[in-house]
Amino acid sequence: MNIEIFGESHGPCIGGVITNLPAGIKLDYEKIQMDMDKRRPGRDNISTSRNEADKFEIISGVLNETTTGAPLTVIIKNSDTHSSDYSNVKFVPRPNHSDYAAYIKYGGNNDIRGGGHFSGRLTAPLVCIGAVCKQILEKKNITVKAHIYNVGNVYDTPMGMEIPEVKEDFPVINPEKEAEIKEVILDAKNNLDSVGGSVECGVFGLEAGYGGPFLDGLEGEIARMLFGISGVKGVDFGLGFDFAKSRGSEVNDGFTVKNGKVETLTNNCGGILGGISSGMPIVAKAAFKPTPSIAIKQNSVDLTTMTDAELEIHGRHDPCIAVRAVPVVEAVMAIAVTKIIYSGR
Repeated sequence: MNIEIFGESHGPCIGGVITNLPAGIKLDYEKIQMDMDKRRPGRDNISTSRNEADKFEIISGVLNETTTGAPLTVIIKNSDTHSSDYSNVKFVPRPNHSDYAAYIKYGGNNDIRGGGHFSGRLTAPLVCIGAVCKQILEKKNITVKAHIYNVGNVYDTPMGMEIPEVKEDFPVINPEKEAEIKEVILDAKNNLDSVGGSVECGVFGLEAGYGGPFLDGLEGEIARMLFGISGVKGVDFGLGFDFAKSRGSEVNDGFTVKNGKVETLTNNCGGILGGISSGMPIVAKAAFKPTPSIAIKQNSVDLTTMTDAELEIHGRHDPCIAVRAVPVVEAVMAIAVTKIIYSGR
């Protein structure tokens, strides 16, 4: 199974292709669109004002809403683009964006409008393909669920051993945290700034035995996919970096037998042992940097004169990436697990 995405933020369309999907899977298009709507921009005052319908069109690999086994290709049209907003960053790269690195790699031919191929806009086809994979996993009684783990210093309730109830309209487990998180985001926005956050995602129902040691490990496959999401700068599993300040007696997951099945009493390792699924929920977190495009003036350089320059960024941007990234992380986890299951690893 292989996945590719194509298009640019301000091009006519964006899309993705996934190959070697199992044939004969009946798809629920309404469910796919529901996931697309969760990621869609322009829905409230804490996201970008760019207003895209994000209606998907599957143009191959499906017949009568059933997978055929051929490569599944999806396209999503762009409509609300303001390309003139990026006229001043062609030769003055935005700090913490791909602009400078891409300028060097592609000899200045990279499309900088809205970030081009590096834009978070390219996560839309990921969500669509991930929604397909989620439906494939549902046939195997596997559920993928994500929520906002934190924004700034405000933290939601962490995931436990059971599938959590996540609010549909604002993806938190503890509804009382919604107002606090929105306050942090709006404070950053009102100060022409942005704020970072992280997303926690769990895979529930995956049996023990998938994955392998070294480069065949589940962590590596999942992390590779998660790092493909724009803005992700850190990934951990279970307790993650908190292991580094703990003792074994505090964090080891003891075993027990429950209903004739081996389980662990805790899930600090996030459902993966030796790179192999343990049968417990796979729990991973993805940390998102603050949106680099902020209205505060920043230091940059003019690549035409090779002198220092001051940059003022225009355009429409999310003050916090993490909120709309929840369905993206969910999708990518679903894609990664589907790939592992159908690769026979």
